[in-house]
Amino acid sequence: MRALVLSDIHANANALESVLKLAGPVDAVWCLGDVVGYGPDPNEVIARLRLLPNLLCLQGNHDAAAIGALALDGFNQEARASVEWLRNQLTPDSLKFLQSLQPRLELEDVTLAHASPRQPTLEYLLDVYTAGENFDHFDSSFCFVGHTHIPVLFHKNEFQVTLHIPQTERSLVLEPRCIVNPGSVGQPRDRDPRAAFAVYDDQEHVWAYQRVEYDIPAVQKRMQAAGLPERHIARLASGW
Repeated sequence: MRALVLSDIHANANALESVLKLAGPVDAVWCLGDVVGYGPDPNEVIARLRLLPNLLCLQGNHDAAAIGALALDGFNQEARASVEWLRNQLTPDSLKFLQSLQPRLELEDVTLAHASPRQPTLEYLLDVYTAGENFDHFDSSFCFVGHTHIPVLFHKNEFQVTLHIPQTERSLVLEPRCIVNPGSVGQPRDRDPRAAFAVYDDQEHVWAYQRVEYDIPAVQKRMQAAGLPERHIARLASGW
């Protein structure tokens, strides 16, 4: 089975469409959360996701905040402003969809978590120490996470945990046990503004990491028209 693995779309319809076009036909779509937040197209992105084959979708922290399931205390001023705008945009169908999601799912040999297997909603896996502590919190061979907006692979053997930054358009054969992040579709933060995603072959355990350009100015124009924070608008072009 070929599964499209994506995360942190953040209400960016242009980025999502470019990803879907490049990925081509797949058997399933695994979305690791933060469908909404920051971007201008929350309802459009949710509607598009719901049409995709064999969709499994997690609830990210922005998704939880949008439906009032997560307090805004941990959000900075700009992120709070974005969530407050978002809450006034969501349709009843979109709210129902976000409310139906969970931050973690267990598949046959893969654990899906938005942030981390230990703290599925909020923890950031940015270093080998934090990642290493998380291997005790899932039993499957592989764990796919999002949240940081940075593509990375953490692998644990009997001696240590190592960190690997995947190269674009390079396929990796995943070896047990590892934690993998495909990066962000709608708001990358690794200094590459192109939308990031991966296609996973669950038979051969091949992780094909890819990037794709999309119409950033069009998204920025809609964000400006909506009055969304300028920092979130500017960072789309910088990827940071």
